[in-house]
Amino acid sequence: MKDFRSVADAVAADIGSGRLGPGERLPPQREFARRHAIADSTAARVYQELARRGLTVGQVGRGTFVTQQPGAPAPAPALSEPSAARVDLELNHPVVPEQAALLAAGLEKLVRSDRLESVLRPVGPAGTPAAREAAAALLARGGGRPAPGDVLFAGNGRQALSAAVAALTRPGARLGVEEFTYPVLKAVAARLGVTLVPLAMDEEGLIPEAVEEAHRAEPLHAVYVQPVLHNPLSRTMSARRLDHLADVLLTSGIHAVEDAVWAFLRDDLPSLASRAPERTVLVDSLSKRLSPGLTLGFAVAPAALAGRVTGALRSGGWAPMRFPLEAMVRWQADGTAATLVRAKQREARARQEIAQRHLGDFRTGGDPCSYYRWWELPDPWRADTFVAAAARHGIAVTPAAAFRVGRRSGPRAVRLGLASPTRDVLSGALRTLADIARTAPDDLAGE
Repeated sequence: MKDFRSVADAVAADIGSGRLGPGERLPPQREFARRHAIADSTAARVYQELARRGLTVGQVGRGTFVTQQPGAPAPAPALSEPSAARVDLELNHPVVPEQAALLAAGLEKLVRSDRLESVLRPVGPAGTPAAREAAAALLARGGGRPAPGDVLFAGNGRQALSAAVAALTRPGARLGVEEFTYPVLKAVAARLGVTLVPLAMDEEGLIPEAVEEAHRAEPLHAVYVQPVLHNPLSRTMSARRLDHLADVLLTSGIHAVEDAVWAFLRDDLPSLASRAPERTVLVDSLSKRLSPGLTLGFAVAPAALAGRVTGALRSGGWAPMRFPLEAMVRWQADGTAATLVRAKQREARARQEIAQRHLGDFRTGGDPCSYYRWWELPDPWRADTFVAAAARHGIAVTPAAAFRVGRRSGPRAVRLGLASPTRDVLSGALRTLADIARTAPDDLAGE
């Protein structure tokens, strides 16, 4: 019986050699299964694997296409579901040893029978007064703190992001984004019928002049930006750059969605929302900061936009549950949230040191405070062949194409998520990846 990865490798080789060209349509999965003498379920896994590597994209009602032809759709997000690989360096869920014990202490009173009924009652996007106060304290950084009355809640960070984009755009709108961006944002834009406009970056992230230039060419309705610890490049804006971007927003009248999900790792830095509060909706979440298993999203919206964001949360069915609101209030009040943030900041530095130890001979980039490493692969490796080779060793990594916006092909690079495995497992996986990178792709063909 053929393994789905070996079949996917063969298709990937056809794409790499040019036998399957950009924009070419693959056969329907059942036909593909018959051609390759495999089960329909195996064919489905092959197509999922090709999409995960950024080699194909599926369009509802049209089929599956090889990516990178001018005008062809962007690759599908590679981070939608956990990988089946033994070591997952795609998804990024920071966990520290003391996490479970600290969180459990704050939950004990909530699950008592005399409290459980009240904390399981429905609650709207505005949450409760206590939750808004706690969230404002939780989201404070860089000497700034959002007004409690501006805080809205969603079931998770992705819902908060979806609501913010929906509130600031409409079908057919132009949304400016960094040329490498969060894959989920790409999926959100596709679902809302929003056109993404790639904006140039440098070592500090988004270039404000690129926003102005794109807006002059054809007006932008909004901009999505990650000013602190950008995913996937780990780049962070200086205070001067942040002020410049805020000025562009104010003078052009453009609104911004500021994604601050990873900014808790640099809580000494201010937010874009603190520089241009009337033009910015800030989105954040509880999952990276505290625990991936108890989700809660935040959308900090100025008064002029609060109604639109609230309406988007309600129409999307994205209102939060009361239980995580109540838990967040307790964890903020008893110091658990601050303790875990400090622990995860220390853990990020330790994991970057592990990555530097194993990958120091290669061209990689990663802020010492982040959980990401961006790896520009050595010749003759391409991202797709490296992803395939890593998968054969039981390691899942994300190709650059998953983050690229626009018609240009992704660079020969991959992103490594350092958070999810234990330190020992991470060290072993990075050692293996370094060994793979030092080996020519042809040398691995017989594995």
